[in-house]
Amino acid sequence: MTIHQFSFPTRIQSGPGAVALVGDALEEAGKKRPLIVTDRGLAPLAPLTATREKLAAAGLDVAVFSGIWGNPVKSQVTAGVAAFREHRADSIVGLGGGAALDVAKAILVMVHHPGDLFDYEDEKPGARPLDREIPYWVSVPTTAGTGSEVGRSSVVSDDETHVKKIIFSPRLLAARVFLDPELTVALPAGVTAATGMDALTHLVESYLAKGVHPLCDGVALAGLQIVAKSLVPAVDYARRVEAGEPALLADAGHVEARGAMLNAAMMGAVAFQKGLGVTHSLAHALSTVCDLHHGLANGVAIPYAMTFNAETEPGRTRLAELARLVRAEREDALGFVAWLEALKARVGIPKSLRDLGVRDDHLERLVEIAVADGCHANNPRPVSKTDFVRLFRQALG
Repeated sequence: MTIHQFSFPTRIQSGPGAVALVGDALEEAGKKRPLIVTDRGLAPLAPLTATREKLAAAGLDVAVFSGIWGNPVKSQVTAGVAAFREHRADSIVGLGGGAALDVAKAILVMVHHPGDLFDYEDEKPGARPLDREIPYWVSVPTTAGTGSEVGRSSVVSDDETHVKKIIFSPRLLAARVFLDPELTVALPAGVTAATGMDALTHLVESYLAKGVHPLCDGVALAGLQIVAKSLVPAVDYARRVEAGEPALLADAGHVEARGAMLNAAMMGAVAFQKGLGVTHSLAHALSTVCDLHHGLANGVAIPYAMTFNAETEPGRTRLAELARLVRAEREDALGFVAWLEALKARVGIPKSLRDLGVRDDHLERLVEIAVADGCHANNPRPVSKTDFVRLFRQALG
């Protein structure tokens, strides 16, 4: 299979075996001492070990920081900065899912900037500017969901409150991105589904977001078509591998579906430069209060959020356009919601939050966090505190 190259929003190489080009990229940039930033679950596995070996074979002095797990928190960033300095690193290879890539970007900020990470929180009154050197870095996603590999922001939580903070700068965009589907073929079905629903939510919410941005709208529509075609096959292949068909790890159809989902996830992150919406405010609260996986929270919440948006214009018209795009059985807004519900069930996303351990006594704190979250400001329909109470109650079932 071919490795394709394109340069939007940065230089991207996409295709089976693309990760083998990381060493060339570092050498072209004159880098000798990369720090691989990854999560502790990935550290002992082939995607990490093989990449490290290839970089070492190219004459690079490589170290690994793998102190990342769950939703990323500031203490992980602090430990990563220490690892960068201890290795005397000159660059970072971010290799992993959204958590690893977000921590990688936050490490880049704090290597040369003074003070506390949250001094640089986006839109915080009196926030310090990102005006010092940002080390060279490349990103290698191993899941197809957040699109953080082409993102210009890092989302990191406070260790104590678990409230998510956003650090944003165009300077955090990776110099190079390597989308290699062979790094994702071994993902479990559950992770494939949850991350895929994350990508889908980015695409849907960016299309519905307030404002005019035809570039992002076009990317969102094309990305959603890819998800509609490729998410179910990717999950099905994962289920078959788990059931005892390891030969499918190298199956051309499997690799193609995984590559398509990597592209869709990347496109979702490009599209949501326009904005997101109420689903993300629900999901951010769920990650904060209940430590739910972000993609899983989005996957459970999105049908309820889109039903809310379907009640008024312009959400009703936009959702009807999406229903026609994905060839839903009904070509109206609620037809798209029905398609979402069917997709959730097909890929194994729970119907309700209660299935994930969310309880009624979480409600007050969930609503508080969701109301304070900035994403719903771009929702096509205003969302009040009363609306959030209703949405969480509906999602609880």
